[in-house]
Amino acid sequence: MAAGISMATTSRTIVHSSHSPFLGPKPTSLFTPTSKLPHSLQKFHGVLRFKRRKSNLTVCFVLEEEKLADWITRDSGEGSGDGEGSGSEISAAAAAGLAEKVARKRSERFTYLVAAVMSTLGITSMAVMAVYYRFAWQMEGGEVPFVEMFGTFALSVGAAVGMEFWARWAHKALWHASLWHMHESHHKPREGPFELNDVFAIINAGPAIALLSYGFFHKGLVPGLCFGAGLGITVFGMAYMFVHDGLVHRRFPVGPVADVPYFRRVASAHQLHHSEKFDGVPYGLFLGPKELEEVGGLEELEKEIKRRIKLSKKL
Repeated sequence: MAAGISMATTSRTIVHSSHSPFLGPKPTSLFTPTSKLPHSLQKFHGVLRFKRRKSNLTVCFVLEEEKLADWITRDSGEGSGDGEGSGSEISAAAAAGLAEKVARKRSERFTYLVAAVMSTLGITSMAVMAVYYRFAWQMEGGEVPFVEMFGTFALSVGAAVGMEFWARWAHKALWHASLWHMHESHHKPREGPFELNDVFAIINAGPAIALLSYGFFHKGLVPGLCFGAGLGITVFGMAYMFVHDGLVHRRFPVGPVADVPYFRRVASAHQLHHSEKFDGVPYGLFLGPKELEEVGGLEELEKEIKRRIKLSKKL
């Protein structure tokens, strides 16, 4: 996993006549050559920047395309000393901390990837088998229920599209309102492979399972329509997981999906939602670029797209 590593303080630079032994001899430049870094950190791409503060040093590293990452705060002490032999290397403790942090992030991504693949394969296989056996069961008497089949597949498409508008409304009216205490976890740095906001995916799965079950075990047009609605919700949920969780938030790799131009626009639009430049717009996902167009955000969208493309080439 490519990572960019930077060091920064939240306050202005303070110049002292003495310097911390943690940083070694006083540097002549704010930028430290990567060739002088410990061997354990030379595999990272990026440039380390040093700024002095009164009592602490904050280390921030960015994993792949995420704009923010978790912050590690370590006490650097004040003190004095010649720092001979240390050069401009970072202490072994800081290096070990960063290595541990990166290893944990890799583990979290792998855990979520396994969960995503298993759930996708499981749900997809069950959906395919359910469609096959339902219509095989319906055609046992030799009669092909064309109307019911058409209604099922038509409502599948309609439900998948309708879920985008439902998600947009729920995102704004519920998740950013009365359910903010749960959705807030999605707007903060994540600790662990999962977050409280993931509960919404489970909640949305409930109606889909109910509709699929009713439509599978009953004959007729209405059960067929229910089956189609449940199928559409399921398809939308899987697409949402790959684009939102995988492409936008990098919770697992998505491969060539990241190179699809429209999906890149969708990812950039959702990134602007997290920046809150347009009061949270867009609240939808797949039609997010259209929402930004309605509020005059196309210029910012193009900037974000270029930023993501430029960043992806460095990784």
